[in-house]
Amino acid sequence: MNVPSGSPSPRPIFEIRDALGLGAEDVEPCGWFKGKLAHGLVGRLPAPRARYVDVTAVNPTPLGEGKTVTAIGLAMGLCRLGPKAIVTLRQPSLAPVFGVKGGGAGGGRSTLLPSDDINLHFTGDLHAVSAAHNLLAALLDNHARRGLAPALVPSSMTWRRVVDICDAGLAHIVTGLGNVPQAPLRETGFDLTAASEVMAILSLATSLGDLRRRVGRIVVGETTEGRVVTAEEIGAAGAMAALLREAFRPNLVQTSEHTPALVHTGPFGNIAHGNSSVIADLAAMRLADYVVTESGFGSDCGAEKFIDIKCRVSGLRPDCEVLVCTVRAMKYQSGRFAVRPGRPLPESLLLEDLDALRAGADNLRAHIEILRRFGLPVVVAVNRFPDDSPREIDALREIAWSAGATAAVSDAFARGGEGTIELAKAVQEACRQPNQFRFLYPLEMAPEEKIVTVARDVYGADGVDFEPAARKRLETFVLQGYGSLPVCIAKTQYSLSHDPRLSGRPRGFRLPIHDVRLSAGAGFLYALAGEIKTMPGLSSDPAARHIDLGPDGEIFGLR
Repeated sequence: MNVPSGSPSPRPIFEIRDALGLGAEDVEPCGWFKGKLAHGLVGRLPAPRARYVDVTAVNPTPLGEGKTVTAIGLAMGLCRLGPKAIVTLRQPSLAPVFGVKGGGAGGGRSTLLPSDDINLHFTGDLHAVSAAHNLLAALLDNHARRGLAPALVPSSMTWRRVVDICDAGLAHIVTGLGNVPQAPLRETGFDLTAASEVMAILSLATSLGDLRRRVGRIVVGETTEGRVVTAEEIGAAGAMAALLREAFRPNLVQTSEHTPALVHTGPFGNIAHGNSSVIADLAAMRLADYVVTESGFGSDCGAEKFIDIKCRVSGLRPDCEVLVCTVRAMKYQSGRFAVRPGRPLPESLLLEDLDALRAGADNLRAHIEILRRFGLPVVVAVNRFPDDSPREIDALREIAWSAGATAAVSDAFARGGEGTIELAKAVQEACRQPNQFRFLYPLEMAPEEKIVTVARDVYGADGVDFEPAARKRLETFVLQGYGSLPVCIAKTQYSLSHDPRLSGRPRGFRLPIHDVRLSAGAGFLYALAGEIKTMPGLSSDPAARHIDLGPDGEIFGLR
């Protein structure tokens, strides 16, 4: 058993299974403290009964807003009030675990257990995605090099390879050196596994049959006549689906208060939709009274994609949105403080500064407005830090209320579920309110207009500037029959705009779109705005340098 020092001991996974009313045939143990839900379980469970709560946040800052901590703590707080609650989260990517951000299993007294396993190899799902993705790359290269039918235009082959480690040296590579018969000489590169379309497919599939069909629809290139060629046509889809079979099963773990959690899939929050799996949510909705899920990054990225992409697939409708913010983040959003990841915080940021807080709170107001556009009640979770002054907390409450949201203080990190009772009660009240849930746009809207709608109504842009190549690709996708797909805009998470330097609530900007790409298997078009990297590099002092293994098997430095 490998439990971090100071953490509570996890209970055997069969105890968590039994508390959900499941039997031995429903959960396969993966060691003492992890389990995988059985294939077909969703179809055997009764109709959904739970309230559905999404946790999102203001734009991320280097300070960390505690979104995952709040989601875990909220689920534990709801359980303390009596209802059965399950939190559904993404599996952390190894790239941030070994980079600057660190792990994604919560923190303090609101953590997932076993946290080391979850942050590292877990049940191997990430490796299955990497293997399936790279198998397609190898089969595609072999197909093209040998001139097999259907013949591909070399320049149309855009499928890259993936690895789940930050390795910027692999972002641009040349394959096929040595004139091998299995691969053409071509420029390509690596992305993170979390950015893979295969990962997006795994997280959006509703059944094994749906998974198999989606994998087959992946577009890998075009013929000389301009017809798209799919993974199905080059004979790759069946083997890819076989590699993904066990990874499709959601992973059952527990929180630090031994309440149930489902951790499954980890799609990138920019290129993909940044949410945990549909199949995990479909199972949780049948097993609990409340399901708390989390959307990656701020409401402008994760929550918008949660609603316009994930909810369209699942058929589930959220009952309320929880918007996480902190006093520190609002002061940072004023633009008056220089903060760098991994460096000590400026002392001035930790002092009471109501003027800076109010200046930065335009960001909070903007996110409340974004969420209310979807017709949902909003609860602002003020994640408390020890140096927050009572007057700053009160000011944030007032700002939230004046913008049309309710507000509650969360102390999940320090006190676990006990520290989220106020938030849990506010969420229960919000879920009882009637809502007018709606999508941002209809699917029949033209793709260009969908992008403009998101840019204008969510980001606050004055308009969108499409480069000629991007506009041409949109026209091509429409002609190929993909015009009715939702859109997924890839942009920086650090600003409502495309420019990470623009804090607060930027105004008077236009969103530049320099490319649009197709994820036919996942089922969306994604537009690239600004400088988005699908293979980031490491910092001068990455987290991996501080992780070590003790003689008794305990892992140190994994945060």
